[in-house]
Amino acid sequence: MSDVLLHAERLGKAYPRSGDARTRLGAFGRILLGMRFAQWDVLHDVGFTVRRGESLGIIGENGAGKSTLLKLISGVLLPSSGTIERQGTMGALLELGAGFDLERTGRENIAIAAGFMGWNGAQVRERYEEIVAFADIGRYIEEPVKHYSSGMVVRLGFAVIAAVRPDLLITDEVLAVGDESFQKKCIRWIEGYLEEGGTLLLVSHSMYHVQKLCRQALWLNEGRVQAYGDVFDVTQDYLAFHERKQAAEQGPVLDRDYAGEAYRVVRALVQGSEDEVPHLLSSGTDVDIEADVYSPDGRMPVLAVGVVRSDGSGLFGTTSQFDEALPERIDETHWRFRLRFPKLPLLPASYTLRLHAMDPEGMRLFDTVERGVTIRGASRHLGSVAFERVWG
Repeated sequence: MSDVLLHAERLGKAYPRSGDARTRLGAFGRILLGMRFAQWDVLHDVGFTVRRGESLGIIGENGAGKSTLLKLISGVLLPSSGTIERQGTMGALLELGAGFDLERTGRENIAIAAGFMGWNGAQVRERYEEIVAFADIGRYIEEPVKHYSSGMVVRLGFAVIAAVRPDLLITDEVLAVGDESFQKKCIRWIEGYLEEGGTLLLVSHSMYHVQKLCRQALWLNEGRVQAYGDVFDVTQDYLAFHERKQAAEQGPVLDRDYAGEAYRVVRALVQGSEDEVPHLLSSGTDVDIEADVYSPDGRMPVLAVGVVRSDGSGLFGTTSQFDEALPERIDETHWRFRLRFPKLPLLPASYTLRLHAMDPEGMRLFDTVERGVTIRGASRHLGSVAFERVWG
């Protein structure tokens, strides 16, 4: 038996560009005649592989194509291009109420949903009480599903999947509508399911849950694969993308730049490199900074150093004056500062190092140079800084 449960290659989904009924009818006619028609791509050239025992998180902004991809995977929609291969049993918890007959009771729908996943009547009767207990919806199990709240629908759907234990579990953000205690219950079940060799395909806007439950991630951006690989690398790039986007929407950070002869940073190195592209560093790495500052009157200048997130929020700042650090004099007008951050305690994300040239009194800021730093690492901690801690 192949260990590949799901394989997608050059997968695409397109819809006719249509507005009114007349335009839609014209597009349908062109389809029947085998003629080309105007269309828009929801998904384009998507490919990935999920093997037995793996866990893949699918992330992206609203409208990126995540739900469409899940519908293609589960067979609700047919692809416009590419191929998708499936092996083993599959349990999908997608849109609320999907697969349920709203006019039938919860009891009846348990049999229907389990039957869709391959169970016979005897198997349903054997595990019925277990399913009801997991759903924990009380007397509503005898009520038509149309009377259920959204959270109750999710409870019933997940309870069936938990009992059947399919080879591949597919779930959308639908779990988010449940109450907190049930969400925790589901997360615990999924963790146990994965530990026992289950396979998960999860769509979520919560990077915490994606990092917690998945080993790989697929980032969709406007219907295309933006990144695919290790969950921490992909989610950290995704978070950095949103931080840059938020910073751009808020407007650029204004630097106090003075014209004419002024103190300025003429050379800045991070890890011995003058490259202005973001530096990729591992969490806990020693970070070395070197900066040459021009002093128009030859007096010893002050260097200020700050660390900010990509959205502009400050994390740390100091100056050579505060730390009583003396630079090396290079010539009559240039001074060299060296600074090390041992085992930089920043959590994985994108940051900016800001170097400011100041006058000898440390009263006036003349110039600013920025260098980007992206911290990598497998961490599920929240925030920006990893504090040293002792439990117990």
